[in-house]
Amino acid sequence: MNKTSRYIFFLLILTCSFGILASETAVQKTSIVMQLTRSADDFAHRKTFFQIDKVLNEIGEDKLKIEVVAYEDGIHALLTDNQQTSQLLTKLANRGVVFKACRISMNASQLTEDQFPLEVEFVPAGAPELIRLQMKGYRYWRP
Repeated sequence: MNKTSRYIFFLLILTCSFGILASETAVQKTSIVMQLTRSADDFAHRKTFFQIDKVLNEIGEDKLKIEVVAYEDGIHALLTDNQQTSQLLTKLANRGVVFKACRISMNASQLTEDQFPLEVEFVPAGAPELIRLQMKGYRYWRP
């Protein structure tokens, strides 16, 4: 092997080594979708938001991508004037949690977009969104 060949071989080995190290150190987030449909009885919404916070603390924001799809009675957890959850929703959104409200449930409860904080996204229907995300590889979590 001549000097040029050895140099190219060395560069190839070095490049492959860096590629292996980079792929091992890159953290791929696990995508989680949570269904929020229960009523607020017994502070259920607040407890759910605390569960999300605890999971993020224990596992790490850098390892998880969490989306909450709220419909039926769960839609009320996302309202701006919900004293049980509004501050927690903002805190969790700042940690990367995505909140989605179902328009069908909003219409059934006579709610409008301006009754929700800016952090909330809107989807046409909650159940299909939940299924769509699972089809994309999200793991299902029901509190």
